[in-house]
Amino acid sequence: MSKSIVQKFGGIYAFLICALTLSPVWALASEAGASAPVPVDSDMAWWMWPLILLVVTFVMGIVAVLGGVGGGVLYVPIISGFFPFHLDFVRGTGLLVALSGALAAGPGLLKMNMASLRLAIPVALIASTMAIVGAMVGLALPTNIVQTLLGATILGIVVIMFTAKKSEYPEVKEADTLSSALRITGIYHEASSGQDINWKVHRTPLGLATFIIIGFMAGMFGLGAGWANVPVLNLMMGAPLKISVATSKFLLSITDTSAAWIYMNKGCVIPMMVIPSLIGIMLGSFVGVRILKVAKPTFIRWMVITILAFAGIKALTKGLGIDLF
Repeated sequence: MSKSIVQKFGGIYAFLICALTLSPVWALASEAGASAPVPVDSDMAWWMWPLILLVVTFVMGIVAVLGGVGGGVLYVPIISGFFPFHLDFVRGTGLLVALSGALAAGPGLLKMNMASLRLAIPVALIASTMAIVGAMVGLALPTNIVQTLLGATILGIVVIMFTAKKSEYPEVKEADTLSSALRITGIYHEASSGQDINWKVHRTPLGLATFIIIGFMAGMFGLGAGWANVPVLNLMMGAPLKISVATSKFLLSITDTSAAWIYMNKGCVIPMMVIPSLIGIMLGSFVGVRILKVAKPTFIRWMVITILAFAGIKALTKGLGIDLF
């Protein structure tokens, strides 16, 4: 099998691994004390929900690629707000949705020297540790409180997406002491210009401290963290945009794995939700890549912001017990 085929269908391999791993968890969910994923008084047959979930996540996968966001940040607020699934199950599945994309893309990004291990390892150590803490806190809090905080967080992400700028090559005059000690620097080849770009970072202590919050939020809400990783790596620490995006994608495979185990241990990850979600997201991603060639970036950006704002308001009102729509 050629390397191109392996890279193209890496997400499918990741899905199969997840599905095989999670099958015993489904059977143990009741023993772990988790709530039922779908309310018992639902009028719809149980098998209809996975089918609808497959269709919705397929569309979500297309939008995620076009909008340049991770699947988790769309998945959790939309599914928790408009589906009758318990929030704990949605968060657990959301982590695996983000994780599957990272597992598919990570090896290729490392091979192309775009994802930096020197940059990723210290960040991953902090973020993954805090993701575990966040997952434990999120599962311990009442659902309505977590739902309310989730809505507020999503609306905060909307503000970040609306106001944040990106810098392809941030100006870093001098590396700070910590990044020099950790040797966080590198060279990558920019194909568009044919140049080798030397890069380094600064404000490393502040950046690492910020990942304490990012990791905690990723574990607590099951959002993944790509929405926050890139601005911090790019704008705060000064890594080039492509290095920031690639390293962020690789980071998800570590951070989300740490938090996902907590949800699995509590019986909050079940194939009834995971399998259609992963299949839908991956198939939608394949279609989204093709549409991306002809899509208008400005329209897609505003579409993603609008969807997230709508989902954030829904999550916030649901947590507060207000039925607006």
